Amino acid sequence: MIDYETYVKIKSFHERHGLTGSQIASKLGLDRRTVEKWIDAPRFCQRESGLRSSKLDPFKDQIKRMLEFYPYSATQIFQSISQDGFDGGYTIVKEYVRKVRPPKKKAFLKLAFAPGECAQVDWGSYGTIPVGDTYRRLSFFVMVLCYSRLM
Repeated sequence: MIDYETYVKIKSFHERHGLTGSQIASKLGLDRRTVEKWIDAPRFCQRESGLRSSKLDPFKDQIKRMLEFYPYSATQIFQSISQDGFDGGYTIVKEYVRKVRPPKKKAFLKLAFAPGECAQVDWGSYGTIPVGDTYRRLSFFVMVLCYSRLM
């Protein structure tokens, strides 16, 4: 199958330069019969490829149901549908599973707060300090603002 650019070159070589089909074929690296077919064509028509059925088509609904129930691997799905009569290869199953598998969710949650909306607070102790004739425990209070991360 040739593209539109090649079709235009064939027509140009034939109509403007007066080359024969064999000359055009050798110049463009095509078969003579292909060139002659396109010389006789009144306009460029791209060939439409027909939809082909797949060996996997009867099992696609089963695969989707399996993935909704549990995140099976492509190997597990292949083994399961092979027992049900699938006689195709593993690669077609793997590519289909990759296409229809629900997207993975991120493992963390990113929090965002408006200014003054949230703060994190903690108490701590830092040993003892002498106060007069006695010792007192030294405690501290820490507050971090969630928006600006300032203490």
